Amino acid sequence: MPRIRAWPDGPKQPTLEGFAGYKVGMTHAFIVDYRKRSTTAGQEVSVPVTVVEVPPLRVLGARIYARNPYGARVVGEVWGPGAIEEIERRIPKHPESSADALAQFGDTAGDDVRLVVHTQPQLLTGTGSKTPEIFEIRVSGEKFADRRAFATAQLGQEIAADQLAKEGEFVDVIGVTKGFGFQGHIQRWGVKLQPRKNSKHRRMIGTLGPHNPSFVSYRIPQAGQQGYHRRTQFNMRVLKIVRDPRSDPITPAGGFPHYGEVRSSCLVLHGSLPGPAKRLLRFRMPIRSRVAIVEKVDLHYFSTRSKQGA
Repeated sequence: MPRIRAWPDGPKQPTLEGFAGYKVGMTHAFIVDYRKRSTTAGQEVSVPVTVVEVPPLRVLGARIYARNPYGARVVGEVWGPGAIEEIERRIPKHPESSADALAQFGDTAGDDVRLVVHTQPQLLTGTGSKTPEIFEIRVSGEKFADRRAFATAQLGQEIAADQLAKEGEFVDVIGVTKGFGFQGHIQRWGVKLQPRKNSKHRRMIGTLGPHNPSFVSYRIPQAGQQGYHRRTQFNMRVLKIVRDPRSDPITPAGGFPHYGEVRSSCLVLHGSLPGPAKRLLRFRMPIRSRVAIVEKVDLHYFSTRSKQGA
């Protein structure tokens, strides 16, 4: 599960700045090209799209952080009601905070407010796991008191994905890429094979560098870990939000390879995303300076043809 290291300032009204979902797979769609500088602007084009299943997140608790010279520290914490049974697969169940604890939380000052949420993989058919993932999501807002009150009101509630973004807006996607383990020079960097008459090896580089300076630069391609890295893709546009796949079919004939059928709400994003099917992806409000203007996405066709050659 990827970790989000930085959060944007977000809107002035209290709202969640992130979400999470499970990667389903890819297909293609026909849309009217919305990119103004594209050579096909305004024309119908075929684009690759990625489907991410996003069942609602459930709020476990809320935390208040205060910054000091040693970093951010938790100064207030409360836990909400209605924890599901599957949460014991990850952590022991926390009892619901008392009225006194909630009142003390409402008087606590700090610099940041975050919600402790967990996923609900038991609602899916593709993951094959019931163990939820637990993480924190920052609450945005101009006034700290409003953010704290918003977090308290969300305890024990479920959060839908459309609270993060609407169709046509951008999100940042943080994920862990597909892992390939320890690989050699050729596989990892794509460098040229040594000639046939080389005396020692063929699948390696020719030199590690000069004698002086007597160290190996990080620019030299060498064997090592390939894949399974945390990566962030900025400004991925949401083309479509499917709230009920039964009324709006999204699953291709025969199901998505290595995943199966989509039964919960899902997002359709333009382009590819890191990681294999079933892997958790985390979303965040765009942190870079591109203005996320809501534009009408003319989605003319979404392919549900079989991905297995049937």
